[in-house]
Amino acid sequence: MKVRDILRLKGGALFTITPEDSLQQAAQIMSEHDIGSLVVMAHERVVGILTFREVIQASVKNGGSLVGVSVYRAMDPGPLICTLETEMDEVRRMMLNHHARYLPVIDRQELQGVVSFYDVAKAVVDSQNFENRMLKAYIRDWPDEDTKHTEPNLP
Repeated sequence: MKVRDILRLKGGALFTITPEDSLQQAAQIMSEHDIGSLVVMAHERVVGILTFREVIQASVKNGGSLVGVSVYRAMDPGPLICTLETEMDEVRRMMLNHHARYLPVIDRQELQGVVSFYDVAKAVVDSQNFENRMLKAYIRDWPDEDTKHTEPNLP
């Protein structure tokens, strides 16, 4: 399975923000849409990612407040990225090795979407469920032991 497959199933909702926007505005967008990340864009290019992790860290550094903090000051300026052709096993390895919960998907220098740890876990579970159903169907159709396969009588 490839990232392309996950994005097709996930749908096209994509939320972005600019580095100049306030962290308060970012947190509000994340809360309103129940999302865990925003891709930070400048001049139609991905320049970072902002996740709930960075929002919390910035809040703690600012005495519990988001007032006066820009997205630029809180964002991760070097997020891991993947492409539409990246294999799911590679995405899982990247996320686990780097403790990344969100990966922007870039194709031909354009943002195509974001793959989350949840998306990957759901894809794995869905794939395993499909395989289990196929195996159970195969086993159910297994020939009975009583059925004898004999060679046809040839003249």
